[in-house]
Amino acid sequence: MHGLRHGDYARYRRYCIARLRRLYKSLKFTHGRGKYTRRAMNESTVTEVRYLHLVLYTAERAWSHAMEKRQLLDGPNAKQRIYLIGRLRKAVKWADLFSRLCAAKGDSRTSLEAEAYASCMNGLLLFEQDRNWDTALKNFISARAVYEELGKYGDLENQVLCRERVEELEPSVRYCRHKIGESNLKTSELLQIGEMEGPALDLFKAKLEAAMAEARSQQAASLTEFHWLGHRFPISNAKTRVSILKAQELEKDLHGPAADSLPVEKKLAVFDKIYTAYQEARSFIRSDLASAGNADSVKDDLNGLDKAVGAVLGQRTIERNQLLVSIAKSKLARHRDDKNEKVTKPEELVRLYDLLLQNTGDLSDLVSSGRDRKPEEVAFSEDCVLRSMAFRAQRCFYLAKSYSSAGKRTEAYALYCHARSLAENALKKFQTMMDTDEAMTKELKTLYNECRANSCIEHATGIMEDEKAPENLSKKISTISLSGVDKKAEKFLVEKLDVYESAVGEPNVKSVPRIGVFPPAFQSIPRNPIVLDLAYNCIDFPSLENRMKKDKKGFISRLWR
Repeated sequence: MHGLRHGDYARYRRYCIARLRRLYKSLKFTHGRGKYTRRAMNESTVTEVRYLHLVLYTAERAWSHAMEKRQLLDGPNAKQRIYLIGRLRKAVKWADLFSRLCAAKGDSRTSLEAEAYASCMNGLLLFEQDRNWDTALKNFISARAVYEELGKYGDLENQVLCRERVEELEPSVRYCRHKIGESNLKTSELLQIGEMEGPALDLFKAKLEAAMAEARSQQAASLTEFHWLGHRFPISNAKTRVSILKAQELEKDLHGPAADSLPVEKKLAVFDKIYTAYQEARSFIRSDLASAGNADSVKDDLNGLDKAVGAVLGQRTIERNQLLVSIAKSKLARHRDDKNEKVTKPEELVRLYDLLLQNTGDLSDLVSSGRDRKPEEVAFSEDCVLRSMAFRAQRCFYLAKSYSSAGKRTEAYALYCHARSLAENALKKFQTMMDTDEAMTKELKTLYNECRANSCIEHATGIMEDEKAPENLSKKISTISLSGVDKKAEKFLVEKLDVYESAVGEPNVKSVPRIGVFPPAFQSIPRNPIVLDLAYNCIDFPSLENRMKKDKKGFISRLWR
C-alpha cells in the first residue's frame, strides 16, 4: 500500500511524513515553534494508541528512506551507504522503542507483533552491514517464529498477512545460514530465492545482485574471446566481458533443461534482461571504438565484435517475437471464458509477423555485410531467407483470416491460395536442407493443410452467399415502408412513456438505444394555396402614349442625327 506494492519507497516515505505531521498536530505533540525542543516519548507519555502510531511511523520513515537509497541506479556509493546504514540504525532504535512501549501498554498479541517487527529491523541492519550473521539469523528466526504463531489465530486476513511475512523472512534465514556455513546453497537456489517478491526481500535481492556481479567479474577474467559463426573476437574491456557473461548466463535459463517449465511471463522478463545486457555490451564496445584512435587492427576487432553481438541480439529478438506469436495463437484458438479478457484478433498476428520479417531482414543484412564471408555466415544468411519465407506464408494466412472475419470472401480466398503456395515453396526449401528444422517443417505442413481447408470453406461460403443474395435482397425490399418506420421493430421510448422499460438494453450486449427515431420521418402538412394569374394575357389595356412626355429636340441635335 502507498507505493510498497510496487517498490516505490519514495512515495511510501512521503506518506509516512504526511501521516506523522497529522499525528503531531492532532496530538498537540509538537516540538516547539521556531526553536526545536525535543519532547521525550516514554510510557507515561503514551495515553492513547496514536502515540504508538507516532513511534511506528517514525521507524517506517527511516526504513523507507534507507530502502530508497538502496534502489539507486548504480547502487549506493560509499558515502550513500554510510547514510543508508545510519537510517537503518535509526529505524532499529525506533522499532526497539515501539516494542518496549507495546509491551508496557498493549495486549499480548500486540506486544508479540511489535517484538517480531523489532527483531526483523535488527536483522535487516546486520544483513546490510555484512557482519554478525549468527545474530542476524537469531533475529530472523525469532521474528519468523512469532509470525508463525500469530498466523494460527485471528481472522482470515490476519492469517494471510502473517503467512506472507513468514514467506518473506524465509530467504533471509536461508541466506544467513549459507553465510555461516550451516547450509550449502547452490547458485541456482539463491537465484530462485531472488525471484520471490516482497518488501522484505529487496535488501536480499540487492545483496544477491552484488554477489552475482562480483562472481561475474571474477569469471569474466577467463572470457577473453567471443565466438560467433567461426570468428573469434578478443574482448579487452572488463565491463564488456561482464555484460556478455551476464547475457550468456541468462540464455542458459531459456535454452536449458528447465526452460519448458518456465512460465511465459518469466521468459519475457529474461528476454528483456538479455536485451539490456547485450545493449550495455554494445555501448561499451562503441565507447572503445571512439577512443581507439588510429589503430586499424583494434578497430577491426571491435567492429567485428560489435557485429557479432548485434547479430546475437537480433537472434534473441526473433526468439522473443516468436514467443509472442505462440502466446497470441493460443489466445486466438482458445474460447474466451472471461468476458473481461482481451480478444486476440488476426490483425495482431499480422503485425507480429511483420516484426519478424523486419527482424530477419535486418539480421540477414547484418550477417551478409562484409568482404571475407565464412561458410557459416553464408549458411546463416540462407537460413534467415528461408525463415523469412515461412514468416511471409504465416503472415498471408492470418491476413486472409482477417479478411474472412470481415466478410470479404473473394479477397480471403485469394490470400489463402497465395499463402498455400508460399507455404509449399518454403516447405520444399526446408526439406532440401541438410539440417532440417523439424519444428518449422511441421508448422509449415500444418499451415499448408489449413490453407487448403480454409480456401475450400471460403469458396463454398462465397457461392452460398451469391446464391442467397437475390432472396436476401427481395426480403429487404419487402420490409421497406414509405413511412420509414419498421412495424415489426420494437417501439421507441418516446412512444411508450407510460411503461417502465429500459430502452438501452442489457449492459453486456452491444445494442443501439431505442429512444427516438433520428432523423425523424417526413410528415404531410397543409400548405398555402398557389395563385396563378391566368387573366393577364386576355385583357386589352388602353394606350397611354398621350400621357407620356415627348423629347424636345433642338437645331444642334438635328444636325447630329
